[in-house]
Amino acid sequence: MMRHLITVPLSVRWGDMDAFNHVNNSVYATYLEEVRLRWFATLNGPWVSPDMGPVVASMRIEFRQPIEWPEELVVELACDRVGRSSLSLPFRMVSAKDTNRLYAEGSTVLVWIDRQSGKSVPLPDFVLSACQDG
Repeated sequence: MMRHLITVPLSVRWGDMDAFNHVNNSVYATYLEEVRLRWFATLNGPWVSPDMGPVVASMRIEFRQPIEWPEELVVELACDRVGRSSLSLPFRMVSAKDTNRLYAEGSTVLVWIDRQSGKSVPLPDFVLSACQDG
């Protein structure tokens, strides 16, 4: 079951553009990083510490149409799978002026790891709570 986590407005910057006059594909990953950080800021505990923290295990971005400047975006982040040490965060990136205008969608998998060993650790309880219904 999918649980909505956060909706974040983002402005497309001129510097996000590439030689084809649309947002460079690598910038989409930067937008998603910003959205995840804003979600982390809403959590009721430290999502990262000297001992543990999340890493991106995989990222899938389906580009639906180019984003041109100027544009205001809305990125919707959800959680649809929670494991012992990982979670899957699907997203949608749409125009703020027309939310039916889908620019990209996909999913990122985060894994919480022990920063010394690099091995996975159980998700913090407050991350689990944020991703569970109710």
